[in-house]
Amino acid sequence: MQVKINVFLKDGVLDPAGKAVRHALTSLNFKGIEDVRIGKQIIIDFTQTPSKAELKKMCDELLANPVIEDYEILENGDE
Repeated sequence: MQVKINVFLKDGVLDPAGKAVRHALTSLNFKGIEDVRIGKQIIIDFTQTPSKAELKKMCDELLANPVIEDYEILENGDE
């Protein structure tokens, strides 16, 4: 089973990488770009199906910083 975890900064947390990308896109004459947020995706392949509680614990304790980041867990077929 494969699980994808998307981690991204919470609203209100400064995103300097996103700001730099927005500036670069604007410099390249791409129009209509209001904001860019940068995140990360973690893909984990399991030999057995983990529980939702296990996945949440992985995120809360290691994969995301709950003070400044939110995350979403996508299981097989979720996008």
